[in-house]
Amino acid sequence: MLQQMKSWTRNRGLNKNNKIAGRTAKWFTITAVALGLTFAGGGLQAHASSVHVAKNGDTFYFLSKQYGVNMDKLMKANPTIKATNIYQGLKINIPGTVSMNSAASAAPIAPGNSGFTPSLNVIPQNNVVEAWGKTFNYSKTLSVKATAYSSAASENGGWGAVDYFGNSLKLGTIAVDPKVIPLGTKVLVTGHEHPGLPKKAFVAEARDIGGAIKGNKVDIFIPGSRSSVNQFGIQDIKLFIID
Repeated sequence: MLQQMKSWTRNRGLNKNNKIAGRTAKWFTITAVALGLTFAGGGLQAHASSVHVAKNGDTFYFLSKQYGVNMDKLMKANPTIKATNIYQGLKINIPGTVSMNSAASAAPIAPGNSGFTPSLNVIPQNNVVEAWGKTFNYSKTLSVKATAYSSAASENGGWGAVDYFGNSLKLGTIAVDPKVIPLGTKVLVTGHEHPGLPKKAFVAEARDIGGAIKGNKVDIFIPGSRSSVNQFGIQDIKLFIID
């Protein structure tokens, strides 16, 4: 059945001499499953402060929900950090009692346990989009066809789980046609459905390419097994090109 449903073939490339080598992966049209972020539940409690290493898209509101701490206390514990300037790699102090199973970098989690609904609000007259309690300015939007790929060797041409620049693949990496979306461009991805991706929206960066990714197409890296990633299928999504 899957063989009959295969449609696009993606050839992605990378080598140490900056020459593009062939990579091939199959694109599947499988109905997308329920989406969501989860928080691991039922963990032990520790009566001590913790340090969270921020990811793109993190906000004080999101972290207060993740770690179960009061947002005002969280902000007071980080007086030098502006709520509008939380960036990837920033170290954030988590005060008081935190769950032992709250990882320093939040992992995708099952739907329904977070205790709040992720939000997405677009204000087109101001070129502003709000997601996860954080505000982004955007220059334009782009409607694209999206597929997903895993770290499986068969999908990465034998080069391993690395992007075009040789960096490790991670959640937030997308492969693009550089003529449409220049490498290094940051986007807010919306309209997707997959349990391995943040719900509603997430920040991604164009850090990979593909021979079959031409025009308004993107390929989203999702951590997980090849079979789970293939559940993404082909989806129509909307990108906000953010500053």
